[in-house]
Amino acid sequence: MSLELLQPVAAEVLSGLALHPPQVLGKNIQIHTKATGFPELNEVRIVVVGVAEIRNSYFEQAHFDAAAFRKAWYALYPGNWQLGIADLGDLPNGASVEDTYQALKDICLHLRQINIIPVVIGGSHDLIYPLYRSFEKTQQLVNIVSVDNQFDFSQEEELISGRSYMSRIIMEQPNYLQNYTNLGYQSYLIAQEELDLMDKLFFESYRLGSFADDVTITEPLLRDADIVSVDMKVLAASASGNFQTGAPNGIEGRTLCALSRYAGLSDRLSIFGVFELQQTPIFFKLLAQVIWYFIEGVSQRFDEYPVLTSQGFKKYTVTLSDFELLFFQSEKSQRWWINVSNENYIDNKTASSTLLSCTPEDYHLACKDILPERWWKAMKRV
Repeated sequence: MSLELLQPVAAEVLSGLALHPPQVLGKNIQIHTKATGFPELNEVRIVVVGVAEIRNSYFEQAHFDAAAFRKAWYALYPGNWQLGIADLGDLPNGASVEDTYQALKDICLHLRQINIIPVVIGGSHDLIYPLYRSFEKTQQLVNIVSVDNQFDFSQEEELISGRSYMSRIIMEQPNYLQNYTNLGYQSYLIAQEELDLMDKLFFESYRLGSFADDVTITEPLLRDADIVSVDMKVLAASASGNFQTGAPNGIEGRTLCALSRYAGLSDRLSIFGVFELQQTPIFFKLLAQVIWYFIEGVSQRFDEYPVLTSQGFKKYTVTLSDFELLFFQSEKSQRWWINVSNENYIDNKTASSTLLSCTPEDYHLACKDILPERWWKAMKRV
């Protein structure tokens, strides 16, 4: 089992815990240590796994400083969480990058099968590829949301790296990618060919400025995700503390924490990854808080997936010029969904219907005879 490959948390991190009060996070979670061994996972809901693999990174960067992250994370106080948390330690690099991919894929598959959410931290963004492949065995269609200032496509079809992993995911057969959504791209970092490809595949992309002032519009996007990955190069230098090679424009710390919480709130999401880490003291404090907010979101889930509209939902029918749209609002969470149907009048066996997360604004637009863009793209993908 690939879990046996995980190395225990460093002794220097554990020795520093003695200086903290008993209420801190580090003293209230299970930790894989050399002395106590691998923790029992029976009551665990979320686990953290550190990864140092950067051999396919497009950018030069230092190795994942696991000790710096854990010192900052362990020192935080937990919320009112009624769920088990474990730190499983770190996955060492395999003899080849493909060996690391295989081990990470097996780890995520095993954890998902026992209803545990893996939080993968460190390494380069191409590690989302083995996270995606962990869904192969169940042949489940996968929605990926990537918080990134670029799309990570490449013209080099055979090269898999931090700039081309999405090309491999798209081209691979059999293919289980249902939708890919980018949050936070910056136009001057994107080739026109990449924008054209996103449109051709009816994927979704949202510029940084589209949600910088109102992050709540991203909640439905994250609600539909199976995998959420964060490329930390999306951060502004003011947030990462990396003023030498960091970006002048980017996501601020408060916004990233809100995105992380929305990801945790998603009843559908089963893997969360944070990659391309910066190497400054303030960054590791922010990273610790990003993980804290993700756990906070998981603790507040509404248990509304799969969505069962037979009870606890209000139904709204909106008549447009050519057809009708069905909207549903949860009485528990007050969140909205829109029906996406693929009606086949020749063969009813091939007809299908699903629900797409949406905002109240999508409903109001429909009432004005304006089709919501997310619904239109979803219909094209269907």
